[in-house]
Amino acid sequence: MKTIQYFSDEYLAQCSKATPKQVLTFLENYRLMQSPSDKSKLISIKIPESLLAAFRQQCDLNSIKYQTQIKELMVDWLNHKPSK
Repeated sequence: MKTIQYFSDEYLAQCSKATPKQVLTFLENYRLMQSPSDKSKLISIKIPESLLAAFRQQCDLNSIKYQTQIKELMVDWLNHKPSK
């Protein structure tokens, strides 16, 4: 099931100010994220133990895999941040 995404008037107004280059960059980044052949890359990141423990516990309570949630947060951040 696909979710429906709603945008605030403020967000839409901000998007209308995007330059053609910013729009193309966004579309290309989105295309790359949706690529079925997109391979995962193993990375190393330092996160405070207490933060990771709290995050994992919250994910467990919601029956969400924590690494999947991290990836979803990254995608959400990319989709909602204006390009500079």
